[in-house]
Amino acid sequence: MAVKENQEQDKKTRKSEGSGNAPAEDVDIRTGTLDLLPDGFGFLRTRGYNQSDNDIYVSMSQIRRFSLRRGDEVSGQVREPKDSEKYNALLKIVAVNGLDPEEARDRPTFDRLTPLFPTERLRLETEPTDIATRVIDLTTPIGKGQRGLIVSPPKAGKTTILKQIANSITANNPDVYLLVLLVDERPEEVTDMERSVNGEVVSSTFDQPSENHIQVAELVLDRVKRLVESGRDVVVLLDSITRLARAYNLSAPASGRILSGGVDSTALYPPKKFFGAARNVEEGGSLTILATALVDTGSRMDEVIFEEFKGTGNMELHLDRRLADKRIFPAIDIERSGTRKEELLMEEEEAIQVWKLRNVLHALDPGAAIELLISKLRDTKDNAHFLKEIQKNSAK
Repeated sequence: MAVKENQEQDKKTRKSEGSGNAPAEDVDIRTGTLDLLPDGFGFLRTRGYNQSDNDIYVSMSQIRRFSLRRGDEVSGQVREPKDSEKYNALLKIVAVNGLDPEEARDRPTFDRLTPLFPTERLRLETEPTDIATRVIDLTTPIGKGQRGLIVSPPKAGKTTILKQIANSITANNPDVYLLVLLVDERPEEVTDMERSVNGEVVSSTFDQPSENHIQVAELVLDRVKRLVESGRDVVVLLDSITRLARAYNLSAPASGRILSGGVDSTALYPPKKFFGAARNVEEGGSLTILATALVDTGSRMDEVIFEEFKGTGNMELHLDRRLADKRIFPAIDIERSGTRKEELLMEEEEAIQVWKLRNVLHALDPGAAIELLISKLRDTKDNAHFLKEIQKNSAK
């Protein structure tokens, strides 16, 4: 029935499109994120990335005319629904991703862009007292285009680390577009994140069906791909890849191959595709994805999901519950954390001093290593000063 209504609306909208002119009192300009449906038409999602009664209908002819893609931010003249129509309808497109609609036709396709190793650093260090971000800069440096896992057991400080990373990125890199995606999360956690982070926060809470988690996550991915196509540097913080994989597992049609823990073998491909989209792009722009992975939850499914994702990233930050229980924060397991090709993100002298630091810390157990590093960082005003102290001491 809904499809029939939409098809009827498509016919009526095409008749009224023309030049987009309409009585001034019936028309206003609105903006939304385009979500395409299998039948060829689409809707502008105007309230985050979730479906709502305020969505704006976009006809198939408009989508074809301007080569619109899912995830495009579209602005245009809108009219109210007529007769039996349910949704507002888009009459005339004014802008696509902030550009003239005609210009948007000639943009590149994300999948054809050339992926490279991250080479430009996203420095997190801000204040001398922000020890967590200083530790991350030293032990697991993050670059534009990084594909990173934050591996965390319950109550190890994962949410706090995410907030600190988010705020450091926006403080040090104002040109970077930051988006935090919360999947299957508690509503109060969403509110807390929205109030704590200076960036876009998108969520699908635990009281929503798994299909909604998937729809929101996929639309977010398409949105950030469109930004990268236009040359933007984008950072997505996903909490969590584990819950997203669970949602796909619940919604995936049975393939007949069930892995340990009740995970369908086909259910892990879509979240891997999401995570694998992170890349530094040779043509300009980058997509950085830092996703949390849950471990030690008591669920065999979560362990299987983590094992499938382990090694797919090029950076891992491990949190340790035992350190958190001792009130050692940040509860980072330095020995298990690291970044592939970190030398591409550091100056040669900095890399040498960091390797010296690692050699010292690796000789200690995780608790002693992080406590030593925290105490030394508190005695210095910034990481550069700290590394100079290492260089000075090693020269003696």
